[in-house]
Amino acid sequence: MAQRVLVVDDEKLIVKGIRFSLEQDGMKVDCAYDGEEALKLAEENAYDMILLDVMLPKMTGFEVCQQIRGFSNVPIVMLTAKGDDMDKILGLDYGADDYITKPFNILEVKARIKAIMRRTNRQGKEREETARVVERGDMRLDCEGRRVYIRDREINLTVKEYEVLELLMKNAGKVYGREALLKMVWGNDYPGDVRTVDVHIRRLREKIEEVPGEPMYVRTKWGVGYYFA
Repeated sequence: MAQRVLVVDDEKLIVKGIRFSLEQDGMKVDCAYDGEEALKLAEENAYDMILLDVMLPKMTGFEVCQQIRGFSNVPIVMLTAKGDDMDKILGLDYGADDYITKPFNILEVKARIKAIMRRTNRQGKEREETARVVERGDMRLDCEGRRVYIRDREINLTVKEYEVLELLMKNAGKVYGREALLKMVWGNDYPGDVRTVDVHIRRLREKIEEVPGEPMYVRTKWGVGYYFA
């Protein structure tokens, strides 16, 4: 089945170029030109990837990303023309998985999309070969459904938050450095830096810890890295 991508940008020439290039690679591409249209399409269709511009009419890309995370873990790559680190971190904080700064080379966009899809497919196959349920104390990980429960209450996580937690939880007690987590969860070809890991750990703690500043589950070994207690 052809992979399906949603491209969202109010610059129609950019959308046209991306769409043409991805369709040449056999992908099915839907397009949206404002935030409301993007959200509607994301609610109505199942996508393998969403390319989402930051600056959009009606709703910003950050707002769209945040609302999509309420019902979907589809990989989201933010497109930003500003190249500002705060914008990039803010995009990740709202649930984005990656970012690309404009102006960009379409070959870079295609390479990034394919890399993320390869990781998603590979991780899906690996999950099929491992335990379906992992339990640690009052936390339960449904590996097949990619769901997390604390005392039977489901916790809504993004793709990367879940993957970080899954890695730490399956290897409870083992300490992972930020560089190791970046490599294992985001892959060798990810162009970002270790701050991405810190952002996701902080956001994960806000969702699973009763007191994020005093974590019970995902803890820090100062000067070394993170581990699941």
